[in-house]
Amino acid sequence: MKARTIKRHFREGGKNIFRNGWMTVASVGAVTMTLILVGAFLGLILNLNHMANKIEDDVVVKVLIDLTANDEQVITLKEEIEKIEGIESVVFSSKDEELDSLIESMGEGGAAWELFEQENPLNHAYILKAVDPQDTQMIADEVANLEYVDSVTYGQEVAQNLFKFTSYARTIGIVLIAGLVLTAIFLISNTIKLTIMARSTEIGIMKLVGATNGFIRGPFFIEGLLLGLLGSIIPVVTVLAGYKLIENSVGGISSIGFVEMLPFNPFAWQLALIILAVGAGIGIWGSLMSVRKFLKV
Repeated sequence: MKARTIKRHFREGGKNIFRNGWMTVASVGAVTMTLILVGAFLGLILNLNHMANKIEDDVVVKVLIDLTANDEQVITLKEEIEKIEGIESVVFSSKDEELDSLIESMGEGGAAWELFEQENPLNHAYILKAVDPQDTQMIADEVANLEYVDSVTYGQEVAQNLFKFTSYARTIGIVLIAGLVLTAIFLISNTIKLTIMARSTEIGIMKLVGATNGFIRGPFFIEGLLLGLLGSIIPVVTVLAGYKLIENSVGGISSIGFVEMLPFNPFAWQLALIILAVGAGIGIWGSLMSVRKFLKV
């Protein structure tokens, strides 16, 4: 495409923005409201996904070793565990370390357990971590069948409920975002269609004198792009300001292990770029879909 033609498309597209007056305001408003929702949901879903991944990463399998196993058998058990597919790491925890951990976890109540430091009744243990947290139950079941294993624990009910929740949250998030984007395309498509109807005669004449579809679409392509970008400005500002405010608020309760938002930089800026890209895409697609029927002359 010639530079002169591209320049003409930008000039006509820009003129149409101002020429359409309230229809432009309506189009930009439709994109703005939708993108605020898209940005909010996207930020929420990505942060929930981040927190869920953090919790999933903390899910471990604790293998209590039989009290009757000798040192050689303990080593043999580790070798057997390492043969199981899907295990990322195997860490040995002595019964003394297990007792120290128990005392620490019980706070003031743990003082009573200090009496057992001379005659420690606990088991040695192996702490396993799965490459994929979703394989935790499968690994636990396999390890439970090995020799010299006393018992296996991994918080079965909690872990299964967690995995179900994260799976549902991700699916629902994707569906909601897709629905909002499609709604925005529908709104801007119909809004722009009203402005194009006023120029349907002009489009028909251009077709009759030999103008190509691409030449006619050009200004509308630019118009849709500009409408999308203009409609993205307020959502970007809102998302950046809102995310920073929420991050500062959550910072006060960050001592809760799983409450950890994605850092403002670069996440918020990446989210802003996504909003701009979605806005531009919505504007272009809505505009091109609107003008399509008027090109059939």
